[in-house]
Amino acid sequence: MVEVREIPLAQIHRPLPRVNDSNKVKTLMESIAKEGLREPIDVLEVEGKYYGFSGCHRYEAHQRLGYETIKCRVRRATPSVLKRHLA
Repeated sequence: MVEVREIPLAQIHRPLPRVNDSNKVKTLMESIAKEGLREPIDVLEVEGKYYGFSGCHRYEAHQRLGYETIKCRVRRATPSVLKRHLA
């Protein structure tokens, strides 16, 4: 089951490195500041910890805007599912 909720940015682990397009982040910052986040990012919840693998530009836009939380689609998963995402 997937639920949508606000999660503190500081609690979301981003285990895979990603290079963001700064122009895209800037455009998202403007949009998010005006209208809020339209599309939540996806996170896995594994043993009470959150892992983000997508939504990198939206995540960074929230960081740069100084927001403490971000709207997430949360899917509970097992450690073996997390391991497959890290492979």
